[in-house]
Amino acid sequence: MKRGRSEWSVYLSAVGPILKALPLLRLRADSRHTIADYIERQVAKYADLPFILFEDRRITYREYNAMANRIAHWGLSVGLKAGDTIGFMMENRAEYVPVWSGFSKIGVKAALINTNLVGASVVHALEVAGAERLLLGPECAPNVADAALSNLPVYVLPEEGAADAGVPGAEDIRRALAEQPDSDPDAALRASVCTGDSAFHIYTSGTTGLPKATNFNHQKLMAGGVSGALLGLGKGEVVYCPLPLYHSAGGIGAVMIAMGAGGAVAVAREFSASRFWDDVRRYDAKGVIYIGELCRFLLNRPPDPRDGEHGLRWMFGIGLRADVWEPFQERFRIPRIVEGYGATEANVGGVNFSGKVGSVGKIRGGLLLRYDIERDELVRDAKGRYVECGPGEAGELLGRIPAGSKRMLRQFQGYTDPEATERKILRDVKKPGDAYFRSGDLLRRDDKGYYYFVDRIGDTFRWKGENVSTQEVAEALSAFPGVETANVYGVEVPGQEG
Repeated sequence: MKRGRSEWSVYLSAVGPILKALPLLRLRADSRHTIADYIERQVAKYADLPFILFEDRRITYREYNAMANRIAHWGLSVGLKAGDTIGFMMENRAEYVPVWSGFSKIGVKAALINTNLVGASVVHALEVAGAERLLLGPECAPNVADAALSNLPVYVLPEEGAADAGVPGAEDIRRALAEQPDSDPDAALRASVCTGDSAFHIYTSGTTGLPKATNFNHQKLMAGGVSGALLGLGKGEVVYCPLPLYHSAGGIGAVMIAMGAGGAVAVAREFSASRFWDDVRRYDAKGVIYIGELCRFLLNRPPDPRDGEHGLRWMFGIGLRADVWEPFQERFRIPRIVEGYGATEANVGGVNFSGKVGSVGKIRGGLLLRYDIERDELVRDAKGRYVECGPGEAGELLGRIPAGSKRMLRQFQGYTDPEATERKILRDVKKPGDAYFRSGDLLRRDDKGYYYFVDRIGDTFRWKGENVSTQEVAEALSAFPGVETANVYGVEVPGQEG
């Protein structure tokens, strides 16, 4: 079983696409090149190749662009303009990516709301993103039935071929979309949008408090297109995405890997352990985007004679525990597992191309500081200085924020809430005036420079691939009659991720 390749061999094999992408990676924050420009460039190159595969639908790059353009023109027709934000809540469907892509063409940011949220949690998500409207899939209507949306305009977009939505208080936009032109909107409509501005908002629970809306800039989104070359995805090949499109792993990772390579993303409506391998074979997928929980679910299923019958070359994701990694790779005959580490808002991360079991790779620009779990604080020495970890010692990972640097991939843009952003920055760490992003994660590094995830710190816990805010759970429990106070904290559950 092939375990992986050296990091340098991976980069050398992709040197051509990386060199072509350098102009994008070197864009200044104040340049005017956005994800909409990137989309239109890729569409021109791969127009008639498949881009989105969903159940029995096959959507080419040209058709995807037309869908996005209708969304853009509809947005203009209802008064949306560059700089506005619209809440977007939809389960995995063929329309998902065209919707946020269309909004980007007129400089509008979509706030990608978790479809597990209901009521007050949806209201909070809209408020922290500054969303002035909400677009729903009708499948999410029950999520907002009890939400206090006041005068917020709500729109609903059913699936192609579905019956009229009939969602109370919401306007069905399907007919209005059909009347819109499918031509690219004038790029001047987004002329005020810069490369360093937010392309859309994705939510994270962070380490404290309620979920926050992250600022995810255009360059960071476009940079995801390089990943396809590093993973070896070819033009016309398929990456399978069984993860929610409102999260960065699926919605950015899978989509941009495919788009950057001229490939296709096969989107599952939801993860199903029983259908997973049938889907992989059906789409002839060459790659899969995973989270560790997914791999454990698959491994726990009864053995099947067809377990190793597929055309996969790699699986790329996060959160695969060492005790699952090897049995999973052996049983399902996965040629390469590429485990990574990162967070939606982070300026630091790693990718393990070498296949070293349990590792998230070598993290450049990272700093591990000793952390006292009992006191819930970083350790200082007798002179008040932070203490760096040695090999084998767990500590909190920090990412250096370069002062005055125009390299946006190393900057920390944080959240829509400036105070929440500032709370994630640690200053005067190694010298006066420096600044570092606090990941809220404990990692350790071995003597060869490989990093390993250890645990999450703070007031959140992981469950079924989601970061869950203990404050949100406590507030939900406190709403029940007879509950005066609720205190929630995470515990380790044997046989479960998180």
